[in-house]
Amino acid sequence: MRHLLGALLLLTACLAGCAPATGAGTITVLASWTGAEGAAFEQVLAGFTAQTGVRVRYQGTRAVSQVLASDVQNGNPPDIAVVPNPGELVTYVRSHNLYPLDDVLGGAPADIYGPQWLQLQTAGQAHLYGIAVKVDLKSIVWFNPALHALTQPRTWDEFAAATSALPWCLGLSAPPVSGWPGTDWIEDVLLHQAGPDSYRQWAAGQLAWTSPVVRRAWQTWGALMARTVGDNPARVLLTNFADAATGMLNSPQSCGFDHDGSFMLARYPATGRALDFVAVPPAGPDVAPGTSEVSADLAGMFTDNPSSRALIRYLASPAGQEVWPRVSGGSAFSATRSVDLRVYEGNPTARKVAETLRSGGTLCFDASDLMPATMTNAFYRAALEFLADPGRLDTLLTQLDQIRLGVPPQEWLSVPCGR
Repeated sequence: MRHLLGALLLLTACLAGCAPATGAGTITVLASWTGAEGAAFEQVLAGFTAQTGVRVRYQGTRAVSQVLASDVQNGNPPDIAVVPNPGELVTYVRSHNLYPLDDVLGGAPADIYGPQWLQLQTAGQAHLYGIAVKVDLKSIVWFNPALHALTQPRTWDEFAAATSALPWCLGLSAPPVSGWPGTDWIEDVLLHQAGPDSYRQWAAGQLAWTSPVVRRAWQTWGALMARTVGDNPARVLLTNFADAATGMLNSPQSCGFDHDGSFMLARYPATGRALDFVAVPPAGPDVAPGTSEVSADLAGMFTDNPSSRALIRYLASPAGQEVWPRVSGGSAFSATRSVDLRVYEGNPTARKVAETLRSGGTLCFDASDLMPATMTNAFYRAALEFLADPGRLDTLLTQLDQIRLGVPPQEWLSVPCGR
């Protein structure tokens, strides 16, 4: 009841006080969403304009990192930018381009997000600089229940056995940053084998790539993918990750299982609403059921003015967070605890994602999203090279560790999992 009252007070405060005290004006927002996702986000922003009178000039670009870096360097940043990961956000914190949001939200941030999501969004910094506009659940495997039965496996052995009946839907092409579908797999395996603490150390550059637990994760992924890759690795290396998944929807199926995050609900064909998923299960004694990787798109404030503050408050409020899932049929998810899950009515799979994100399990940020850019890019390349030639694993891990040792210590982030 106390949390509900806090959420209602926050929403009331936003409805009454989001509008700037003087002329509304126009603010600029930069984010990565284009196409249908961009249109959905523009409807979120339209809700803010209707509520406050502040007009929003939105720029959506898949090259958001490059555009933002150029704008900041030229002294003309957007008022608000939504970046795709906490690692990128923190680079602007360290260059003193972002304003803290601790006193912007109009209430206690922990009441809005809960301690776990607040900790993840703070990303190891002394203050809160980014709020999650949209979050995604990873550590899940999609399947088509109309064509293939799959119950939730309790152990890794059950998981490997249950998914051995059909090839995996696997594509590592994802321009302009191909390779991340492979790194997502390796991160997931390491998290579920070695546990959250080893995972955090690895993501923070404190655990060698040549260590046994990291090597084992790569080997486990390679063994799981061996049948799918076969003697034609070029096929999976050149197949787009979204196109690969369509094999689940065909009868007969060309592949049965897709390891991708909840963002795929916006990318699967319309028949994808019939899909279901299971969670990646524990594979080691230090891993509790419900342990999952997550990712988030984080809004940061590059100019401090009443309109920017009002938009940050709106984006964190249930009013702002419920627009996207409503207009998209349930393909967007929130870290805000008081979002009404009835926005997923008619899409039971989306509601299951939303409920899992709230279930109280241990959540860990995607490791490559926390790593310095140099390390992340090398990780992407190594995943591609490993599938092309698994026999080079030791060489690849040695090269990755050399890069790790060359990154200045202050560039790493240490973000704990869990509460």
